[in-house]
Amino acid sequence: MSRSVAVIGGGAIGLSIAWRAAQAGWSVTVHDPAPASGASWVAGGMLAPLSEGWPGEDAVLQVGAASLARWPDFGAELETLSGETLFTSHGSLTVALDAADAADLRTVAEWIAGQGYELELLSRAQIRAAQPSLAPNIRLALLAATESAVDNRALIAALRSACTRSGVEFVAEAVTDPAAVAADQVVVSAGTASARLWPGLPVRPVKGEILRLHRRPGVAPAPTMTIRGSVHGRPVYLVPRGDGLVVGATQHESGEDTQVTVAGVRDLIADAQTLMPSIGEYELHECAAGLRPMSPDNLPIIGRVSDRVVLATGHGRNGVLLTPLTADAVVAELDGAPLAEAKSASPERFTFNDE
Repeated sequence: MSRSVAVIGGGAIGLSIAWRAAQAGWSVTVHDPAPASGASWVAGGMLAPLSEGWPGEDAVLQVGAASLARWPDFGAELETLSGETLFTSHGSLTVALDAADAADLRTVAEWIAGQGYELELLSRAQIRAAQPSLAPNIRLALLAATESAVDNRALIAALRSACTRSGVEFVAEAVTDPAAVAADQVVVSAGTASARLWPGLPVRPVKGEILRLHRRPGVAPAPTMTIRGSVHGRPVYLVPRGDGLVVGATQHESGEDTQVTVAGVRDLIADAQTLMPSIGEYELHECAAGLRPMSPDNLPIIGRVSDRVVLATGHGRNGVLLTPLTADAVVAELDGAPLAEAKSASPERFTFNDE
C-alpha cells in the first residue's frame, strides 16, 4: 500500500529527509519554489560539535556528536550515488590569541573529555608545524581530529541527484498551509519560513554573512583543516574548499534582511587576516548572507506535532552537521518509532499551537 509524504522545504534538511523517506518506501514530493537557495547555499559546512561545545550544553553536544558519527557513511553513500566530492577537510583547530581564549580552550577540552570525547591541546610550536599559514602569535589551539567539513553546495547537488534517482518529485510552488497539501504525511522543513507554517513555532531568523575566497597563484595555501577563533569577541572561521576558503560568519538579529553589509565584510576580512595573515592576497570571489533558523535553546525542533505533521527545523548554525541525524529521525517519526538520539530535539519541550 503506497504511503505519501510531502516535504516542505528544499534545503539540505528537506532534501535529505526526502531522499531517506524515498529509500524507506514512501512516495515523496518536495515543495519549494527555489530549492537550495536559502541558508544551505551560504553555509560554512563545518561538522564541529565537539570544538563548539561548552559546559552545560550537554544535549546540544550529544545531538551534534550523534550526527557527526553518521556523516562518514552518509557522505560516502551520497558521493557514490552522485559523483560529487563532499568532504573538503578532516580535523578542526580552534585557536586562542590571548590568555582568556586559552583558558576557554582548556575549559572546553576538560569538559569534552568528561563527556567521553577526546580533544588535543597544541602548543605554539605544534600549531606552526601543523598549519604554517596561521599567525605566529597564536598561543594555543584545540585539535578535534574526528571533525571535518563538507562543501555545502556539493552537498545540495548530491542530495538533489540522490532524490531524483530515488523517484522524489519536485513541486516548484510555495506552501502557505500544510493542511492543504495532498499527502498522507507532511514534513515542515522550511527553515525560517517554518514559523509561518505552524502557529507559535519558536523559530526566528538570524542573519549570517560569509565570504568565499579563491587562492591566487603564488599565494600561500589555505589551512588543511577548519580553523576557528575569536577576534575582539567576534567568532570567525576559515573552512577549506578545493579552490580556497569560506570565511564566516557574522550574526545579526535583523529579521528577514539578507543584504550583505560593508561592516560585515570588513570585520570578516580583518578577523580572518588576524588568524591567517596571507589571506589578504586571496581573491574575494563572493559575499553572501543567509538566515539561520534559530530555536530558543540552540537545539533543532524535530518531531511529530499532529497525526499528520512532523517538524524538522530550528537547526541554527548546525544545519549541515545535523542533516543525517535529522533525516533518520524524521523517517523514524513517519514510521511511528521515534529515534532515541533525537529525543532532546522533540517539539514537546515547547508549548505552541497544533492544527
